[in-house]
Amino acid sequence: MAAPKKGRRPAGGQSRPGRALALILIAMVALTGGMFLSGHTTPRLGIDLAGGTSITLKAKAEPGQESAVNETNMNTAVGIIERRVNGLGVSEAEVQTQGRENIIVNIPKGTNEKQAREQVGTTAQLYFRPVLAVAAVEQPAPDASSSPSPKPSASASGATADKGKGDKTATPTATASTKGRAVTEALKAPSPTPTSTASPKATGTPKADTPADPATAALQQKFQALNCLDPKQRTAAGQGVKPTDTTVACGKNAIGQWEKYILGPAEVDGKDVDDAQASIDQRTGQWIVNMEFTDGGAKKFQKITGKLSQQQSPQNQFAIVLDGEVVSAPSVRTTLSANAEISGSFNQQSAQDLGNILSYGALPLTFDTQSVDTVTAALGGEQLEAGLIAGAIGLGLVIIYLVVYYRGLSIVALLSLGVSALLTYVIMALLGPAIGFALNLPAVCGAIVAIGITADSFIVYFERIRDEIREGRTLRPAVERAWPRARRTILVSDFVSFLAAAVLFVVTVGKVQGFAFTLGLTTLLDIVVVFLFTKPVMTLLARTKFFGNGHKWSGLDPKSLGAKPPLRRTRRQSVSAAGPVDPKEA
Repeated sequence: MAAPKKGRRPAGGQSRPGRALALILIAMVALTGGMFLSGHTTPRLGIDLAGGTSITLKAKAEPGQESAVNETNMNTAVGIIERRVNGLGVSEAEVQTQGRENIIVNIPKGTNEKQAREQVGTTAQLYFRPVLAVAAVEQPAPDASSSPSPKPSASASGATADKGKGDKTATPTATASTKGRAVTEALKAPSPTPTSTASPKATGTPKADTPADPATAALQQKFQALNCLDPKQRTAAGQGVKPTDTTVACGKNAIGQWEKYILGPAEVDGKDVDDAQASIDQRTGQWIVNMEFTDGGAKKFQKITGKLSQQQSPQNQFAIVLDGEVVSAPSVRTTLSANAEISGSFNQQSAQDLGNILSYGALPLTFDTQSVDTVTAALGGEQLEAGLIAGAIGLGLVIIYLVVYYRGLSIVALLSLGVSALLTYVIMALLGPAIGFALNLPAVCGAIVAIGITADSFIVYFERIRDEIREGRTLRPAVERAWPRARRTILVSDFVSFLAAAVLFVVTVGKVQGFAFTLGLTTLLDIVVVFLFTKPVMTLLARTKFFGNGHKWSGLDPKSLGAKPPLRRTRRQSVSAAGPVDPKEA
């Protein structure tokens, strides 16, 4: 009979537990250190645990469009508002309809509540319109230190003639270098006739040309009467205006002063904007908003900029109109084909706000804010306390079961539970600032359910080890031989749990997603802990006298488990009874 080859590891041979333990120890130290260095030592809490703000919005249809307030548009508005709020880093925000025409928005405390309140009801109807006429408005208290600044212009490279001051409240009135096609037939409106103008007064005398066609007399009258210093008139000017209408609007110039415009029909709107991001212009160090158009929008904007570049000022300008207000009116000198760039009176917050609104689209309806209420965490705190008590009772019962049934092995289980709990807490604390994860009551429930999932993995492994001991093997080979069988069972069980959590996360909304997310996270951590901690610790304990010799309190006593006599001893007795064996026959 051939002798076994040296250096060959048999099935279930001894592993090197030190490497795995060192790896998980390094990970725990790194994650814990990152938590303390980031300053976020506790998980962010959802609105049910931390309180926050509840906003009620009521849909309002334009005159003659009452049927627009329907289920489809309301659901579309809910999705857009939710994406806007989450785009500000606010997670666990609840956006849902109430009745036929109301939307409820719940924003947790400790997030960007102020920005969220400003953006949830903003319609964000974006249009690119050609400028037909523009007039300055006499300011009530002009700043002597301010001097007029030339109108910004756009070029193919996106260079800007002048930038506005970094005013948080000022509306940007700068340049655009773009890749879109603004209004193909924007100048189908009556062309302005050149007229000489005096200095702009409060009445808004145009400083450029105004339509002279008699059919536009009503528009001229509206333009002359428009007072851009009155917020109500600014808002009313854009209400009920269709994209195909010629209209009037207000906007601030590069030095923060109001101007009023006559604008032609629009053919490019916010739907043609694919993405918008705030960034810093490397040339000037100023905040800008970069827009990327869809393929169709790019062609539209390229065509209109080619048309406008052949006109004289101000007919060579196009206005970027957001919710009826001009946020920028750059002039065009040549056909533009690059991505759009809005620059001017931006600081970081105003640029990010505009980019966020443009990225997630316009609301299909206009909303009025009915109420803004502060939500306390009293009820959630009581429910959390009850949930923690229930979790503590469940954990206590698991510990009692482990100690009574597994005795010494319960130490391994409890240490593994502790490692899993530590990793879960640290990761939740880090996910708050990283992805906006907020811990709510369903998420706490998911963590409590995970205690049973984690304990089940230990039990599977322990029972496999006991099965090997019952077959007559000693502890050290039993630990290694039991691992492949237990590993397959644990992986299949955790895969099913993770799959259920993933499906639940995808098909649900709101707080239920918190439960699914936590359940999936703890399931993944269960695999990490069992592979990198529980198995290596069992390998080390098998080398100790207490566990290796099967002490009655170790939970691995062969006698109490009903172990069979060792296979080798049985073979020796059989050989001895048969007498000596001829070596040749062997």
